[in-house]
Amino acid sequence: MQSHSDTTHGARLLSLYVMLLFNDREYSLTELAAKLDCSKQTVLRLVRELDEAGTAGVSCTKKGNRNFYRIPRAHIPRGTLPLTGDEMEMLLMCRAFTSHLLGPQQFTTAMNAVSKSAKLLHGDRVHDRGAFGVYRPGVIDYTPHQKHLALFIEAIDKRCVCEVTYRKIQEQRGKTYRIKPLKIFSNQEAIYLHARDAKTPGQPFKPRPYDPLLALHRFTKVELTDTTFKPPADYDFEKAFNRQFGLIQGKTFQVEAELWGWAAGFAAERRMNPDQTITKGRGGKIRLKFTASSEPEVMAWILGFGGEARLLAPESLVDQLRDRLKAVAAFYS
Repeated sequence: MQSHSDTTHGARLLSLYVMLLFNDREYSLTELAAKLDCSKQTVLRLVRELDEAGTAGVSCTKKGNRNFYRIPRAHIPRGTLPLTGDEMEMLLMCRAFTSHLLGPQQFTTAMNAVSKSAKLLHGDRVHDRGAFGVYRPGVIDYTPHQKHLALFIEAIDKRCVCEVTYRKIQEQRGKTYRIKPLKIFSNQEAIYLHARDAKTPGQPFKPRPYDPLLALHRFTKVELTDTTFKPPADYDFEKAFNRQFGLIQGKTFQVEAELWGWAAGFAAERRMNPDQTITKGRGGKIRLKFTASSEPEVMAWILGFGGEARLLAPESLVDQLRDRLKAVAAFYS
């Protein structure tokens, strides 16, 4: 049986090979040690092993007192890969912007795919010099949830019903039921699964009024079953989520708000839903109208602007907002 240390060594050796082979750039010894999470001495041993294998052809260039390593680009006929430099930059940007959502395993896969493509590009342009980044405070750590994400990807591909245990944010214990996974998507630094209820053998079936919208990090168990399902003919993700404001699905309603100062500029730059309208007033004020499906999200949105926004409609939500503000004010009185 292979030991843990051997497995780690083999994984590092493979990672080093992929990194050097499929990315046409030089890496310093310090950079390789950081990327492989090991000492510089270990990196040197790995480089020596690749050289002794006789197939890698690792070259070392000395610049000052630092050594840089790379595997020279293979001679590939022009036109082998229909990918431009600008397209590669977009791939790198997407990879950087989603790294915190992907987790280590999926991110490594994405990194390898982009690196392979970069190796096949022609020209002297050097890519991946760290032009892109992401602001991480407040994000969810998806590292413990990679297995569940992989299972849902497989289930959507194979159209398998899943038996899941899901714990809502205020529940102590989760509930177990069956779902048909339909779409994985992200919203405000979180990953969600949109699904439909599925029958549980031996139990009466009563679907919920709205399709289940489930946060990936709240699943405590995910299992693929032998039961398959046909893609719902009436399912339309864009219609369900991108035609009104609000992740939570409910009866739609019209929102009207007045904003001024920085809030007016901020809101005018964004599109709440396709049918929104913006009317400009005096002194930089704007009146914004749009369709929404979630009262809590509208309330959180308007409160986020502090004293530079006022909700005008619907009247019932204005009353709720007034009560909420009174309660908040009481906390600080």
